[in-house]
Amino acid sequence: MRLSHQHNVIMTTSPTALQRLASSSRGTKMGIWLIGMGVLHFLAPKPFDSIVPEELPGTQRFYTLASGVAEAGVGALLVAPATRRIGALGAIALFIAVLPGNVNMCRLWFKDPNKSLPMRLVSIARLPMQIPMITQALKVYRES
Repeated sequence: MRLSHQHNVIMTTSPTALQRLASSSRGTKMGIWLIGMGVLHFLAPKPFDSIVPEELPGTQRFYTLASGVAEAGVGALLVAPATRRIGALGAIALFIAVLPGNVNMCRLWFKDPNKSLPMRLVSIARLPMQIPMITQALKVYRES
């Protein structure tokens, strides 16, 4: 005699709840990454100083430290579910704001004979990475 078992699976989680869960994970990861990068601005500021456009008023270190505070602050907003939505908007603004520094890095590295071709290519490859970062932050915003 053979017993047959039938399993009924009932989905108890709504798609909206699943979207929030995905956003939570995405937002937390992005937040932790930004906090880490913000802290790095304080632990090893020289590489960040070197890409700040000299044409800006004030010192390059000021911009390095200010952007480190901004990254850590936006990261903290993303990690906390209650502030994730505003943190996502902050991340979008931050990713747009740092683009001139990345463009300046390309400009400087291509003029520097001490920079290797692979380093120069990496500086170019970083530029389009702003697009997926902005897209991910926008997803976090919409799903929060």
